Amino acid sequence: MNYFISNSNNPYYNLACEEYLLKNYDEDFFFLYINQDSLVVGKHQNTLAEINLDRVNEENIPVVRRLSGGGTVYHDFGNLNYCLIKKGEKGKLVDFKGYSSPIIQALQKLGVNAKFEGKSDLTIDGKKFSGNASHVYKNKVLQHGTMLFSSDLKRLNHLLKVNPLKFKDRGVRSIRSRVTNISEYLSSPISISDFADKVIREFGLTYPNSNKFTFSDEDINAIENLKTDKFESWEWNFGYSPNYRFEKICNYPSGKILEIEMQIEKGVIIEIDISGNCIKNEDFNLFLEKIKGSNHTNSLIYNKLNDIDLDLYFNKISSKELYQLFF
Repeated sequence: MNYFISNSNNPYYNLACEEYLLKNYDEDFFFLYINQDSLVVGKHQNTLAEINLDRVNEENIPVVRRLSGGGTVYHDFGNLNYCLIKKGEKGKLVDFKGYSSPIIQALQKLGVNAKFEGKSDLTIDGKKFSGNASHVYKNKVLQHGTMLFSSDLKRLNHLLKVNPLKFKDRGVRSIRSRVTNISEYLSSPISISDFADKVIREFGLTYPNSNKFTFSDEDINAIENLKTDKFESWEWNFGYSPNYRFEKICNYPSGKILEIEMQIEKGVIIEIDISGNCIKNEDFNLFLEKIKGSNHTNSLIYNKLNDIDLDLYFNKISSKELYQLFF
């Protein structure tokens, strides 16, 4: 077993590390990383249906899709993440309880009564501090998870809050659980880096003859390319979402009302219909055609609305007001 602690806090880079090691090495790995404030969505989720887009944009929060399924999670500097990559026998690769047991053991040695519960959760006093997910690739499994150590739980809820009525799709929805921080149960305070060292040490006891791993320059270049080409791309983080139908009604202070219905496939608006009391019916289909075929992404829609002479199609509505209808 090779082990290391990532020296990067970039979520795109750390998730690229996971895929690179999984697909390019024939060895087992365990590593820890801490990401800057970010949202990580499950592979099969509709990204826009999981996040509070207005707050994410306002605070410039990175949003990235991971390889594994499950729900959306919030990362910050109080959240320690682990990744285990292990070879095994096909059909017997997934073992949430077994592979996360060193984390439980490390906490119990600190006097924290941590338990494995349900399908893949780690809990303290019935509250979840770690969610885990896995991805199988050939004869290997990648299992990874969060460990809430001293995370800002209030901010977590703000960033993940979204109106579920706007989206109709078959994407996997996040299930919100009661969560807690590990730090609240420690008899003596320790830093998150000290906790990381204890977890690494426990994995070393579980997997004897482990070796500290260091990336080569070639590895780092390949990971950087994967980060840029895939994990930072709109196509992966938003366009990969399952097809969905978006519906919303906006009631503006001036008394204007608009309602939108859109069908989005692979992140692209393929059908759009807008109705309301401030539409100029003549040539309005020309406006819809200008929007149709666009990516359902905030920056593109915002710029497109600013480039259109809205007075040709609407009675006294600004691009900022109209933008609110699309998300």
